[in-house]
Amino acid sequence: MTGLLSMAYLLAGVFFILSLGGLSSQETARRGNNYGIAGMLIAIVATVASAAVEAYFVLAIAVAVGAAIGLWLASRVEMTAMPQLVALLHSFVGLAAVLIGWAAYLDPRSQLTGAEKVIHNTEIYLGIFIGAITLTGSWAAYGKLQGILSSKPLALPGRHLMNAAAILVSLVFLFMFAPDGHGAGDATLLLLMTLIALLLGAHLVAAIGGADMPVVISMLNSYSGWAAAATGFMLGNDLLIITGALVGSSGAILSYIMCRAMNRSFISVILGGFGTDSGSSNDDEDYGEARSSSADEVAGWLRDADSVVIAPGFGMAVAHAQQAVAELTSTLRKQGKTVRFAIHPVAGRLPGHMNVLLAEANVPYDIVLEMDEINDDLPKTDVVLVIGANDICNPDAQEKPGSPIAGMPVLEVWHAHQVVILKRSMATGYAGVSNPLFYRDNSSMLFGDAKESVQALVSKL
Repeated sequence: MTGLLSMAYLLAGVFFILSLGGLSSQETARRGNNYGIAGMLIAIVATVASAAVEAYFVLAIAVAVGAAIGLWLASRVEMTAMPQLVALLHSFVGLAAVLIGWAAYLDPRSQLTGAEKVIHNTEIYLGIFIGAITLTGSWAAYGKLQGILSSKPLALPGRHLMNAAAILVSLVFLFMFAPDGHGAGDATLLLLMTLIALLLGAHLVAAIGGADMPVVISMLNSYSGWAAAATGFMLGNDLLIITGALVGSSGAILSYIMCRAMNRSFISVILGGFGTDSGSSNDDEDYGEARSSSADEVAGWLRDADSVVIAPGFGMAVAHAQQAVAELTSTLRKQGKTVRFAIHPVAGRLPGHMNVLLAEANVPYDIVLEMDEINDDLPKTDVVLVIGANDICNPDAQEKPGSPIAGMPVLEVWHAHQVVILKRSMATGYAGVSNPLFYRDNSSMLFGDAKESVQALVSKL
């Protein structure tokens, strides 16, 4: 039976690796998702069928409740709320790691001695530490994304020293706890570390600004993976270790890639986010008057254009405008125009957010280009439609060193012949800074709901 379980876990691990490989591109993403489902199904069936599981009635209730909640959430959640859902799911992994760690510590059957005991105590300690940070960090991310907490970074005096002190104290407690684990005061050490880690997780994410939230989500994904791996060590479950390592390493790599794309160091994002040191708001500056255009005028520009670039943002997701945008794209291409999409690495509030929306609307993958692929062509573009995006098209990132988003690579749409920004109002983006793009001589605002505005353009074309 043990051999069959090992083989099943190995097969599930292979499917998880294939899943990550499939999710690396839009063309194979659906296949990758199916691989992941198959791997998880094999893992669940193999675990339930193993000799270690005895309380089938309790397990059946837990599975039924979890499945019901999962199906309910999946059927109701909108794409605009997907980042919040992902943050909550990460918190579940962190909570599981904390509970399993404490259960392992309180297990009266543990009779380990010597080096094995030290290793086991270290596993328990690190599992709870990582899990607690993931738990409250995910809650803080959910609060920011949902609007419960301010999107602005929480800049407490001496925050870096507080973080460093929390980590240092936790390390000292680890060296005190690991040798015995069940001696006098060890439970108190573990409890104090748990509280410190809970506060640290919330503070780390609260100190990160709204513009960094896509990186935060991928970072929390990495944390949840390491928490799962630590849980696997505590339970002696090889598949949890493999899966946790895959999720943890892939999440860390994704965070690193996104930070490089945003010209930020991974450490600086974790410890502070955009503009927390020297940035200042530009909301008091007078940029003049923004020009407003009608759907008729914008449709005329599109008729005369040979090349069109569409830069989508979170506003497109809020308005559910992806289907209308796909229809507009099809209409323009039938008229012989070159239409492409410009995707910023942090467009939306989740890595790949815009890619998923466009794939849902069956927009051809070959016309969806990343920022580095499209920026050089923007000066030769006749019309750029910016749909519900803000910070990712802000010229101040390059032109104003004191801006909170200074140094962040952006879509340089202002180099196009004509820029049309589709927005409900002149409100700032998630980073909370004004956008001088709206006031450029070659820019024009098309106010209204993005879906309705795009549908109006399609009807006039």
